[in-house]
Amino acid sequence: MKKNGWILLLFVVLGLAAGTLVARWLQDVPGLSFLTRAMPVTLEPSADLAVLRFDLNFSLNLTLLSIIGAAAAIWLYRKF
Repeated sequence: MKKNGWILLLFVVLGLAAGTLVARWLQDVPGLSFLTRAMPVTLEPSADLAVLRFDLNFSLNLTLLSIIGAAAAIWLYRKF
């Protein structure tokens, strides 16, 4: 497999999604709440130029399992 930045980005996004799915499945297990607790990260740039106004909202909910999923995806990318 040819390695480039787009493939790495795809692996990381898939790893984050897989980690988030596992976190949702384990959300009801009381002993694993430290793995499934979400930390929101938001970016909200906006501009008002009198003629043009825009708002952009970007929100990311990170859990420890999603970070582990992203790390596993990077490991898999480097392995293959």
